Amino acid sequence: MTTSDATTQSKWLDAELKYDSGVYNKHHVVMTRGLAATVWDETGRSYIDCVAGYGVANIGHSHPDVVRAIKEQAERLTVMPQTLPNDKRAEFLAELVAALPQGLDRVFLCNSGTEAMEAAKKFAITGTGRKRFVSFRRGFSGRSLGALAFTWEPKYREPFGDAVDNKNVDFVTYGNIEELRAAVTEDTAAVIMEPVQGEGGVRPASIEFMQEARRLTKEKGALLIFDEIQTGFCRTGKMFACEHSGVVPDAMTLAKAIAGGVPAGALAMTAEVADKMPAGGHGTTFGGNPLAMAAGVASLRVMKREGLAEQAREKGAYFMEKLRAIQSPKIREVRGLGLMIGVELKEKSAPYIHALEHDEGILTLQATPLVVRFLPPIPITKEQIDTVVAAFERVLNSVNPRAERQAELAQGKEDKQTE
Repeated sequence: MTTSDATTQSKWLDAELKYDSGVYNKHHVVMTRGLAATVWDETGRSYIDCVAGYGVANIGHSHPDVVRAIKEQAERLTVMPQTLPNDKRAEFLAELVAALPQGLDRVFLCNSGTEAMEAAKKFAITGTGRKRFVSFRRGFSGRSLGALAFTWEPKYREPFGDAVDNKNVDFVTYGNIEELRAAVTEDTAAVIMEPVQGEGGVRPASIEFMQEARRLTKEKGALLIFDEIQTGFCRTGKMFACEHSGVVPDAMTLAKAIAGGVPAGALAMTAEVADKMPAGGHGTTFGGNPLAMAAGVASLRVMKREGLAEQAREKGAYFMEKLRAIQSPKIREVRGLGLMIGVELKEKSAPYIHALEHDEGILTLQATPLVVRFLPPIPITKEQIDTVVAAFERVLNSVNPRAERQAELAQGKEDKQTE
């Protein structure tokens, strides 16, 4: 690296560290480019990306179809509120509804998963006339004050005290049918459920549990809302994770991979739910903007044309088979669905995540303090998967957690940066 390059490197990193709000635990690397499942830092070093922007880059980084769609739309129109219909928005809505489970044919467009969850909360209240909710231990629903009420982990809620109003939320153990039966009553507006708990440790729900959630909510007149923000758009081997069980909810929150890397989100719902929200009862300035919609149309078409659900199913099975073949006493369990994979260790995962990045050029995520989460772009190759597994085995054999305590601290305050 030249003196000029070193100066530039210091400039960009120093600027982020100086001016950022401080809520993120910054890695000391500056990423500048990505393609498919590979990203590069400013020095030119390449990394295999098993983070994918917290599950955003399902179709891969900088897919040429999305790049082209953004360029073309930016030259035509970037912003138009939803009170004024737009051709690209209408095209996106038609594409999305065609991909959704049958019956979910109304959509509220927004900008993120947390916004989709806020919308779900309001539509559930107007849709049922009730205000109580059922959520799950280890669940993650977002960081805004409204969505935080559904998020189990106390560390996210406690700094805000009573401002997080979860008095009307009953938390039950994920997978415990008896607890669920006791919690869902005639006062319940909705059960809000991740088909696979992501931040909670990559824990897929059983088909039986999802089917019972559907039966109970119908019986009690409550809504079933699936949080498919991370599991949607081919990540688990189906277009949406609920398809593995055959269960169709009353509503689904969507975001992350919905627009190929451009910020976008949505609440998909039945007409019955949508029609009970009064006109003007909810809204957004940037939601459904033509630029994001153009990216979304291109992204949805890529998913179908390139068979990304089938790719995720096949590559996920291959990835987990290879991980399970690792002979290490440090591994407790390998679990997941499609290319949403967690390896639970018997000790803190942060030192291994740090070593994978710094020593091996592999980017991974934490999911609970013990779990290493692998969430790669779906175009990752089997050769890249082999490289990741071999690197993971090396760090399991070489890292001494006590000696790496300093590295763990560099990773962050128990890794508060998550999706």
